Amino acid sequence: MKSVGILLLAGLPVGLLVMTSFGQAPPPKTHRLEATPSTVVYGYYWSEAKPALRIASGDIIDVDTLLTSTPMALSRAGVPPEKVQDSLKAIVDQVTGDRKGPGGHILTGPVYVEGASPGDALEVKVLSIDFAIDYGYNGCSGYMPENCERGAAQKIIPLNKKEMTAEFFPGIVIPLRPFFGSMGVAPAPELGRVSSNPPGRHAGNMDNKELVVGSTLYIPVFVPGALFLIGDGHAAQGDGEVDQTAIETSLRGRVQLTVRKGMNLTWPRAETETDYISMAADPDLTVATKLAIQEMVDFLAAAKGLTKNQAYQLVSVAGNVAVTQLVDKPNVGVHVRLPKSIFKSR
Repeated sequence: MKSVGILLLAGLPVGLLVMTSFGQAPPPKTHRLEATPSTVVYGYYWSEAKPALRIASGDIIDVDTLLTSTPMALSRAGVPPEKVQDSLKAIVDQVTGDRKGPGGHILTGPVYVEGASPGDALEVKVLSIDFAIDYGYNGCSGYMPENCERGAAQKIIPLNKKEMTAEFFPGIVIPLRPFFGSMGVAPAPELGRVSSNPPGRHAGNMDNKELVVGSTLYIPVFVPGALFLIGDGHAAQGDGEVDQTAIETSLRGRVQLTVRKGMNLTWPRAETETDYISMAADPDLTVATKLAIQEMVDFLAAAKGLTKNQAYQLVSVAGNVAVTQLVDKPNVGVHVRLPKSIFKSR
């Protein structure tokens, strides 16, 4: 597995390295991207999807994303019509036929990032996340659907934005840590139109709860422009996402997209304020686990100057191997977190 360019993780975005004649980097532009029938794709990642927006490397998108549901399902669960977003109504009504599927996620984009080419990486910095609505929902299916009540409607959960909590049941309060469940790029052209449901090397529906504000995701690029998509907002989620849903909600966020030349990745990787994170997915949980561990070993060997023997030992004594999700068929996801705090000056 190639690890060229991993040492760039702590560097400045390539797009911000261009200096003006006055010796100052030009500020990134911010582009507003609302969710409309013409600015979303419904249920897939695809190398032939038409860009909804073109930006320069290093620019920021201020983007709307919609929850993965329908007005009919929300109404059945008890959401009054005036609280169902008009954008969701329009998209479900107008994006139909061959414009929809095979997955179920409404994804905003694609965003074409100038200069991105196959073999590069796309750096995605999550700068801010806000709730677009004051409720979310949770369904019941997933890994052990025998626990679900047949025919039950989605559970609607009010969100307390001020306290950043949600009372899931009386006396049970969930802290809110919003993140985008799906962030990804177009997969390799030979894969065709890929369902939005399973994660893959293109990232996509990773459902990694660590990717909150302040995190940075690195995704291999497979097509010119990368064709970045984002959606599947979550207010809170546990590792595994065992019933197939988090507290699903609509979000508005700001993410900065920067091309990383020479950062040749095999799988997506991430970084938070506290951890380095490797990720992988496969239909076989054992394979996904081995891939994620190997990705962390390769990163440590390249970025920290360890032998693979030393890196593997370090993952065992200080790393945290977690099942990211068990329900996005056909792939399950695994990630490895390694705390930055263990590294002193070398």
